[in-house]
Amino acid sequence: MITVLLIITAVLTALIAGLFYAYSCSVVLGLGKLSDAEYLKAMQNINREIQNPVFFMSFMGTAILLPISAFLFRGEQPTFIFLLLATFAYLIGVFGVTVIGNVPMNNLLDQFDISNSTTEAIKQVRENFESRWNFLNNIRTVFSVISIALVVCACIWNKDV
Repeated sequence: MITVLLIITAVLTALIAGLFYAYSCSVVLGLGKLSDAEYLKAMQNINREIQNPVFFMSFMGTAILLPISAFLFRGEQPTFIFLLLATFAYLIGVFGVTVIGNVPMNNLLDQFDISNSTTEAIKQVRENFESRWNFLNNIRTVFSVISIALVVCACIWNKDV
């Protein structure tokens, strides 16, 4: 049973790593080509649409299953160490950065009324948002890739997977 849990944890962690990787190497690059108003509208829509059960299941599921998996494998070395490190990497570098960094920025952007704003105001909002949001997303990407690499190592060293 705990082997199945480890596999589910690995899949959810991989899904999140893939999501942030795709954003970093394609989505933000494409969005960067848009005009200021188009960019802000696109980001508002993306930030609204990502709040769905499928995303929350993988994002929150990873945050829950990584520490549970680490706890369940606490007597098995080095599997436990890999899972513990993956947990810290995810909770700090992915979950923490998202909650403390990206979500507040998304919420502020969501309140911005593009249609009733001046071109200069739209430009200023984009300048304040885009590079910082992308930087934080790159941090999430790096830490989610570290997390999945560590979970893969845990799976390799676990004799039952």
